[in-house]
Order: sequence, then C-alpha cells, then structure tokens
Amino acid sequence: MILRHASTLNGAVSIVLASASPRRREILTKTLGLTNVVVVKSAFAEDLDKSKYDGAAAYAEATAWKKAMDVCQNWSSYSDLPMPDVVISADTVVESASGTVMEKPGDASEARAMLRALSGSTSRVHTGVAIVTPKVRVDRVGELCGKVFSETTRVEFAELEDEEIDAYIATGEPFDKAGGYGIQGPAAAFIRGIVGDYFNVVGFPVHAFTRELEPMVGDILERA
Repeated sequence: MILRHASTLNGAVSIVLASASPRRREILTKTLGLTNVVVVKSAFAEDLDKSKYDGAAAYAEATAWKKAMDVCQNWSSYSDLPMPDVVISADTVVESASGTVMEKPGDASEARAMLRALSGSTSRVHTGVAIVTPKVRVDRVGELCGKVFSETTRVEFAELEDEEIDAYIATGEPFDKAGGYGIQGPAAAFIRGIVGDYFNVVGFPVHAFTRELEPMVGDILERA
C-alpha cells in the first residue's frame, strides 16, 4: 500500500487536493501522512444532470473527475506555482433507501427532509475519487493521465424523532455535508452501524484510494 511510499512522496511530489473539504484534507495529511498537500478548490459548478448517469456512484465519479480536470486544465488561473504532480478530487453523495440522491442541503427545510428520509432506513454513501497526474500523458494522444473510481458504504439509521432532527440542524452541522449529516460528529448517535469503509462516509475512502494510487507511484516519481 501507499504507506511505504509516504516519505518519498512527501519529499519529491507536489499534491493538490481540488476540494475545500477540511475532512478530506485531514484524512490525506493526518491519516495517510501526506504532509505536502495543497488545497485548491475547483470552480466546477457541480451541476451535472443526474439522470444521465447510471446510478449515484457513477454520478459522484463524474463530478469528481470534472473537478480534477478543471484544476488541471486551468491551473494557471488558480496558482502561480508550477504544475503539480498529482491532483486529487472527490465527491460524496448519499443515496436514500428509495434511490434519491442527496447532496448538501441548501437550508434547514432540505436538511430536515433528508434526515427524515434516512430515519429508520439503510442508505448508501458513494464517494467518487479522481486521481490525475498532469505531467504524465497518454502515449500518442496527449491526454492527461488519470483514473476515477468510487466506493460505497451502507449506513443504517435509527428511527429519529423530529425533536432530535431539529436539535441537530440547530448545530449547523448538516449544511456542508452530503445527506445532511456527518458521521464523525453528533450525528454518530443516529447511526446503528455501517457496512464498509467508515472514512468513505466521512468523505474519502482511504483503502480504495491507496489501492488505486499504488500502481501510479512509479510514473509519478519518474516525472516529479
């Protein structure tokens, strides 16, 4: 896995996280030990038509890829620094038991509706992740080299009373989180259990990321 490469990557490779999520940055830096991560938030509008994708996971993958490509292709408008060696982006959505795709709620009413839909049910959290290496080009084509994948975790919610939902909304936590909740905060009290990667529910699938990055390390280091 990637842990054996961490010190080399930290010394030789520039990494950009195309996301303003503090949770994703913390996972990369503190959990995985990649200390040289620079955050550059993508300006991609995240307004893709969900109906054009084969399920919520594919939609999350497409959004993650667009965010990463936006930063790579418009790098000079984001920073005066040299082109980074690796650009990472992610997008997390929650899919309710009925198949509704939930992103971040826009207001308290939307957050309340999301939490009521999750109450007493098993939902799925999908995180799409894109890894792009701007200095590595596909042979003879000249396209940027990279990959996109997704991870899914099942989350079982307890039955929630309206008073509990309103108290949680009053904390302000739901508004920057897909599905209107964060498993790493007070909403942990709502969750009976999960099947899959806990970090995926937080917003970044650690094991899947290290698995997918591993075969790319050689090319990244060669061009760093």
